[in-house]
Amino acid sequence: MTSANPSTRRDQVLVGTLPDDFLRASPATADPSGPQQQQIHRDEETARAMQYGNTGGATVGRLSITCMQAKLAKNYGVTRMDPYCRIRIGHAVFETPTDMNGAKNPRWNKTIQCNLQPGVDAIHLEVFDEKAFTTDNRIAWTLIQLPQLIFSGESKEDWYPLSGKQGEDKEGMINIVFAYQQVPVMPMMYAQPQTMVYAQQMPVVVPGYSYVASPVPAYLPAGYPMGYQTQPGMMPPGGPPPALQQPPPQQ
Repeated sequence: MTSANPSTRRDQVLVGTLPDDFLRASPATADPSGPQQQQIHRDEETARAMQYGNTGGATVGRLSITCMQAKLAKNYGVTRMDPYCRIRIGHAVFETPTDMNGAKNPRWNKTIQCNLQPGVDAIHLEVFDEKAFTTDNRIAWTLIQLPQLIFSGESKEDWYPLSGKQGEDKEGMINIVFAYQQVPVMPMMYAQPQTMVYAQQMPVVVPGYSYVASPVPAYLPAGYPMGYQTQPGMMPPGGPPPALQQPPPQQ
């Protein structure tokens, strides 16, 4: 195997001043229909979608559900039941407050609002009896289709049958009010980074160093061994560490 001499290698090198557009893509000459510009356009759309929380449009559907009251068929247990509602809308789950001693006629008057995701046309509702020492007992449940009337701007109040141990649609009735409106999309608000503020300062004495006002907590200089005291006037056992010892005077 022969190796090229220095003169041969020098002949293969381009010597001179590089042009201003070397390894640079000029926006003026870039093809707008090229794959690079298409990828940049897609990245910009994705960034806008992540910033504003949706993939298009200036509004989003807001669904309002008000659980008014229920009339249950039976009071399960020896004492009066403490019912509450659990509502599942798509992947979101909401609960009403517990009506203590509500028994067969609980009242909640609780309004739940959430963004209605595409493809969600029904809600799943369950009624539980809250327990203190055991698992909450599921009393009744139902699947309610969203009324089409609410999408035209009107509210809809009705009684819906509940299913349970008594049978299909025989566990009682529940009073629900539906409403729907389009609300403007607001940009996502990002939390500002918190700034730590120290309330006080304390002097720190390190052998070989002068007094310094250091915020609490105080940190020793780099190379200073751990375990030494930093109280004023106190000297570590055995004197200062080797890194901080003064060199002996030369004779």
